[in-house]
Amino acid sequence: MAEKVSFESVTGARLAGLIDPPEGDVRGWGVFSHGFTLGKDCPAASRICKQLASEGVGMLRFDNLGLGDSEGDWGDGSFSVKVSDTVRAVAFLRERVGEVELLVGHSWGGAAVIAAAREADGVRCVASIGAPVETTHVEHHYDAVLARVLEEGEAPVRLGGKALTLKRDFVHDVRTADLREKIRTLKMPLLVLHSPTDNTVGIENASEIFRTARHPRSFVSLEGSDHLLTAKGQARRAARIIGAWCDQYLAM
Repeated sequence: MAEKVSFESVTGARLAGLIDPPEGDVRGWGVFSHGFTLGKDCPAASRICKQLASEGVGMLRFDNLGLGDSEGDWGDGSFSVKVSDTVRAVAFLRERVGEVELLVGHSWGGAAVIAAAREADGVRCVASIGAPVETTHVEHHYDAVLARVLEEGEAPVRLGGKALTLKRDFVHDVRTADLREKIRTLKMPLLVLHSPTDNTVGIENASEIFRTARHPRSFVSLEGSDHLLTAKGQARRAARIIGAWCDQYLAM
């Protein structure tokens, strides 16, 4: 059964997490980063982490700032905070279990784990699912209020069924993040998973990430899957692929 935990964000707020403990022989541990405004309990996060745990890879998933059960204001976060809090999550889990070798991220979280990998002590491999190659890909979610935010400093916005506040610093942070440089300088194995039928983040993003990354790099098509991996079996399929791929990089 998943264990409820919390740890401190770089902003000082408490972030809520769940640890899905490994079943059977322990193969290793990892941290999962969810999509833009999804949360730790969204189908992709929950099913992927539970499947990996069933295969002996324990996982920590957590709500980013101001989402789900976490404290703070979502508008005080942004990409750099998401990245830094992912590094914090690795450090928190490492204090509890020892080695944390794997980072997994979905959508914007896939971009975040690539950016966080070099700063996360002990991490040996990274898997991204449906990740954009540009952090600014998320701007289409809030383009209706973008001019107002830039002029007035903030504005209310409804994203993913949630009432949030978008702030100017959030927008600037997203625009100044250089994910391509993070991909280019990543010095560990990278697995890129993406669906050619993803209508939210196009398959060309995976192609660009793969071309930019160094070896060892791998690409697996999630043909037939949608972006949120909502249909039965899609998330678990992705997790089984990750579980098989990361085996050679796990310490246990």
